[in-house]
Amino acid sequence: MKQYYYIEKEIAGRKLSLETGRLAKEADGAVFARWGNTVVLATAVYSKSKPNEYNDFFPLTVNYIEKSYASGRIPGGFFKREGRPSEKEVLSSRLIDRPLRPLFPSAFKNETQVIVTVLSSDGAIDPAILGIIAASSALSISEIPFDGPIAAVRMGYKNESIVMPSFEQLKDSILDLVVAGGKNGISMVESGSNEVSEEFMVLRINEAEKVIREIIELEEELVEKVSPKKISVSETFADEEIASVIESKKGWLAKNLFQSEKLKRNEKIREFKEIVLNEVAEKENADFWVNNLTDELVKSLIREKMFKSGKRVDGRDFDQIRPITCETAVLPMAHGSALFTRGETQALVVTTLGSKDDMQLVEGLNDKHYERFLLHYNFPPYSVGEVKRLGTPGRREIGHGNLARRAILPELPSEEKFGYTVRVVSEIAESNGSSSMATVCGATLSLVDAGVPLRNRVAGVAMGLVKEHDKEIILTDIAGEEDHYGDMDFKVAGNYKGINALQMDIKIHGVSSELLRRALSKARAARLFILDKINGALSDKTGELSSNAPRIKNIEIDKSKIKDVIGPSGKNIKEIIAKTGSTININDDGIVQIYSKDEKTLVETISLIEDIVRDVEVGDEYEGKVTRVEKYGAFVRITPKKEGMVHISKLSNEHIANIEDFVKVGDTLAVKVIGVDYAGKIALAAKNYEQSKNRRKNGEYSKRRETGKRHG
Repeated sequence: MKQYYYIEKEIAGRKLSLETGRLAKEADGAVFARWGNTVVLATAVYSKSKPNEYNDFFPLTVNYIEKSYASGRIPGGFFKREGRPSEKEVLSSRLIDRPLRPLFPSAFKNETQVIVTVLSSDGAIDPAILGIIAASSALSISEIPFDGPIAAVRMGYKNESIVMPSFEQLKDSILDLVVAGGKNGISMVESGSNEVSEEFMVLRINEAEKVIREIIELEEELVEKVSPKKISVSETFADEEIASVIESKKGWLAKNLFQSEKLKRNEKIREFKEIVLNEVAEKENADFWVNNLTDELVKSLIREKMFKSGKRVDGRDFDQIRPITCETAVLPMAHGSALFTRGETQALVVTTLGSKDDMQLVEGLNDKHYERFLLHYNFPPYSVGEVKRLGTPGRREIGHGNLARRAILPELPSEEKFGYTVRVVSEIAESNGSSSMATVCGATLSLVDAGVPLRNRVAGVAMGLVKEHDKEIILTDIAGEEDHYGDMDFKVAGNYKGINALQMDIKIHGVSSELLRRALSKARAARLFILDKINGALSDKTGELSSNAPRIKNIEIDKSKIKDVIGPSGKNIKEIIAKTGSTININDDGIVQIYSKDEKTLVETISLIEDIVRDVEVGDEYEGKVTRVEKYGAFVRITPKKEGMVHISKLSNEHIANIEDFVKVGDTLAVKVIGVDYAGKIALAAKNYEQSKNRRKNGEYSKRRETGKRHG
């Protein structure tokens, strides 16, 4: 039976406690963590079966699960239970996974699962941050080989730094920064901000590191109490004969690998593998060893070239950005569209402007709100020349889309200034590194093409790192191989003023804040260069709304007229919507938002609403439909809400013996208002009657009699 242990420490003004041995005792590691009134349970379990030693990946799964009862809610929907993961759960799963994954030994191939379950949430502590701490603790006290512990902290800023800000505090914060790290330095950074400087960001990261060290001390205390015995991991040694053949042909690959184009490099690698396989095809697991040993050789050749010649795999200098082209209005019917190409990475980005009804309802543990800006990222298999099953967006697609969204969000106009719901979709047409940052650049181009008045334009770039002992090389605008074989992927997006979004992942155990400072400085230079390219491509844009875009206009009506526009059971507003196809929203202050497909429909919709709310006055002229005919006169609908009566004597200047011979229900009649009584009843006269009356006044009938033109 597992021993029970409990430790606690006050951090950031709240008590953080870790306990084990009370819940989930059959898991290899289980930690019940509480910070304030937020509670999570993290469990770690690995498969005891002998792993497939010929796996070329570590089968780790990290799941973050929010239970509705954690905040006193019952799930919506028919089944009233938790279903597929929300976007928040997917993003939190990635957030926990990313700093954990590099800390397992490469030889460990056992299937491993980490589950973080949110049991209580007070809205003051983000359960995902506590989940990183709890998951690290669960792995550290288990027998699973793991080079931890690590910890994480969230930072906000309003006049001063806020450690572990509440969700309410984040609404007014210019910074939402998550930093994770361990004994060896920083291992993950995730940030959304509002045009903050590089120096500001480094200072906040340094502050976060101090808190992380406090939390790690608490975890280490728990590990010391439990004293886990870690399992040993046996290295799988490569087939010596295959390794020898690959080594003997190393010179051929070194000579042919360094091509400027990705496809040519890939072709040479495939050719190299075929050459080797022809010699060792009879060996057991030949495909596995040829693939893996070739991969290791390519990695060593690429890194060796950088340190020896100062050149990258495609021939660029370390700070050199690949050629950039920016195109707008590439799709004839889209509201806004752009094609952003940087080297062999290409994003087709499309903007669609919608109405208030298109906003997305987001239900979290502690709040419910509507999003008016959506950014979706798609990574089809053809973008990297692969064949894969198409399915729902994966964690990577959701994560990259969220990163790009954070970069653009601070620059969007307010709902008061720009009432549209905005959806941006990035289709990655070709990928060779940093497609998320290409999405940021393409989104800026596409939004401006649609006529969205951005506060500032945004660009992004991915930085990389190659580290060998005490030597470090920082790379600007990394290609796919530099991401795969390098030690860091550091994405930075912002504008001329500062940073809007950061995301850093590493494959080594940690990096220093000083290295991040240098990487941020180089990223700024690259970002400004790319922004110049974007601005050059947008120099002919006037800022006007795209001719394809729908039109939105707010009009104000008297609050007492709201019921008239809506009508009984919504009759009037439904008729207007059915006639025009417009979307109409009315708030309690009498602000009417009209969303129409084009300017003509917008004008028509406004006219119909104004007809309802406008007070009828003597002298107004209308063209209305006859709704009822009586012996004494005809009733004419002059607005969707109002009818008036034309007395038989006011229908024509001529004598009318039978009114039904003169006018019928459904006829269109041009009329003029000649009176409105105290009860609101409207008296009308036919326009032809009024014209005859005016001619009489002007003496036209007398002239006719004088010339003999009269009846009878």
